[in-house]
Amino acid sequence: MENLLKPADRVEVTILVDNYIDLFVPPSTPVDRRLPFDPCRELLAEHGLSCLVRVFTGKKEHAVLLDTGLSRDCLFHNARQLGLDPHAVEAVVLSHGHFDHTGGLAGFFCGAGRQVPLIAHPDAFLRRRLNSPKGTVELPRTDAIALKKAGADLLLRREPSALAAGHLLVTGEVERTTAFEKGFPGMEMFVGDRWVPDPISDDQALVVNVKDKGLVVISGCAHAGIINTVEYARKITGVDTVHAVMGGFHLTGPLFEPVIGPTIDAMKKIDPAYVVPMHCTGWNAINRIMAEMPGRCILNTVGTTYVF
Repeated sequence: MENLLKPADRVEVTILVDNYIDLFVPPSTPVDRRLPFDPCRELLAEHGLSCLVRVFTGKKEHAVLLDTGLSRDCLFHNARQLGLDPHAVEAVVLSHGHFDHTGGLAGFFCGAGRQVPLIAHPDAFLRRRLNSPKGTVELPRTDAIALKKAGADLLLRREPSALAAGHLLVTGEVERTTAFEKGFPGMEMFVGDRWVPDPISDDQALVVNVKDKGLVVISGCAHAGIINTVEYARKITGVDTVHAVMGGFHLTGPLFEPVIGPTIDAMKKIDPAYVVPMHCTGWNAINRIMAEMPGRCILNTVGTTYVF
């Protein structure tokens, strides 16, 4: 499938929404372009994720928005503070249908003033709930019909697909091959007339092949497993070298504590130049990745742009 993804000269990933912000964190590598301190810039953090991905080739630039955070407002507030227009994109990609990635979708399409493609997996808009020892909680759900009425050109795909004139790849449904990445225990989805176990099959990522560098893999939550995601990106692109892995790795909380070690071991074997754990990766996992991959792991904060 390597003809699905053309090499790009450069990719810039600006983090519009993430769980963490620290205005005083300096750049730690050549690729993380931190904002200069400005006491008048009021950036916000929330439990969610949204990234503006800009791909450059020759004199052409393509912009895609990955996810829209938890709330209706955080994405747009931060974009204004950064002088960016989130509507100036050619497509929106939904990494999966969970509420902390879909919160700004309605606001985006209502304010776009035009029809914009929304690429998502067919399962992204199902009813979902979480069963835990503390009880059962049904998750907020985005209304696909309302999004279409607001201007979303809804493209539901399980398979990989290309955007940005072939320079950016949406993985589609990720193959699950690792022994230790087993999804999210307790998740259920409503199919037909009953609740059934939810493998979160709609989980997908973005991939760019940077010329002479290798793959940049951007996940939302990596419910399929961040190692599964990277290995699948390698498989469908035919590119073995991985330059950067970034996004949510979903290693937070006691359920995922046993998965942190095997994930780090596997990531070391993949050998990316940079790892940028965000959102649902969790504080313990981020600290362990920082300790075991020094000089490669970058502490993300809202507003940072990564240039590969």
